[in-house]
Amino acid sequence: MSLTLEQLANLFGGELVGDPTLKITGAASLGEAAPGEISFFANRKYVGLLRKTRASAVFVSPDFAEPINAAQVRVSNPTKAFEQVVLKFAPKPIIFAPGIHPSAVVDASAQLADRVSIQPLAVIEPGAKIGNDTIIGAGSYVGHETVIGSACHIYPHVTIRERSRIGSRVIIHSGAVIGADGFGFEMVDGRQQKIQQLGIVQIDDDVEIGANTTVDRARFGRTWIQQGVKIDNLVQIAHNVVIGKNTVMAAQSGIAGSVQIGQRVLIGGQVGIIGHIEIGDNTAIGAQSGISKNISGGAWWASPAVPLAEAKQQIAWVRRLGKLFARMKEVEKKLGL
Repeated sequence: MSLTLEQLANLFGGELVGDPTLKITGAASLGEAAPGEISFFANRKYVGLLRKTRASAVFVSPDFAEPINAAQVRVSNPTKAFEQVVLKFAPKPIIFAPGIHPSAVVDASAQLADRVSIQPLAVIEPGAKIGNDTIIGAGSYVGHETVIGSACHIYPHVTIRERSRIGSRVIIHSGAVIGADGFGFEMVDGRQQKIQQLGIVQIDDDVEIGANTTVDRARFGRTWIQQGVKIDNLVQIAHNVVIGKNTVMAAQSGIAGSVQIGQRVLIGGQVGIIGHIEIGDNTAIGAQSGISKNISGGAWWASPAVPLAEAKQQIAWVRRLGKLFARMKEVEKKLGL
């Protein structure tokens, strides 16, 4: 498959700077693109790669002014235009035919809506309900009385335990465990005794959960992942946590029990959040931060986390300590101390 630059410009309503008959046969990043491929430029920090790219053409913004050898397609959103071209050149998506594979185990009381696909060795327990066009991947487990909405994609080897509630258009990647017991114990007569975890997990529409992430069921009530939340791989979400709409969490983060997280929060990789605190809407938390108190709004970083400007100032102070000690020694030497 190939497209001319003129076709690409017309497709996105862009302005072409270059040969309109030039054929484009693929798409790649600035650093990896070869002749005949198109790339994109949307961030000034990649200007070095732009100057060295071997791409035949580049999607750029309308006000682009950098002199380059590659042809230009000027569009309002270079990133989105590039994404659409990648989809055109990409292999066709894998299609899972509706139906139940002979090796799957589906209880007779489970309710499967239209065009559901149950892949090999999956297990669907009694009372489960699965909505239209949902795919249950090979080796996955759907527990008793669990409800899964329409157009979900549950990848292979996902465990969704009993009475979980999953909305529509939810994506859960391999190895994720939804609804494992929360980490609840109490010391009785000198021994740790398990506290029964009787609640559920509720995952709303348009949520995506990464590989090997765990979302624990509530002690009572619900652990609640609200609409549009995106969670990376290897994330731990403890019992009774609430994560607000359109929040994003990067890999290896951990949230302790009963934390309330607001909407549109950005959580970097390896962030740790202690239990029973609140994080307000529109808060950004830098990677490897430790959150030990209620915070709301703005950017926070370090452990324990402080506002970003304060964290940068503290780092600057620490890095100047060596020179400060050296000056103090010189002063003590002159004073005969």
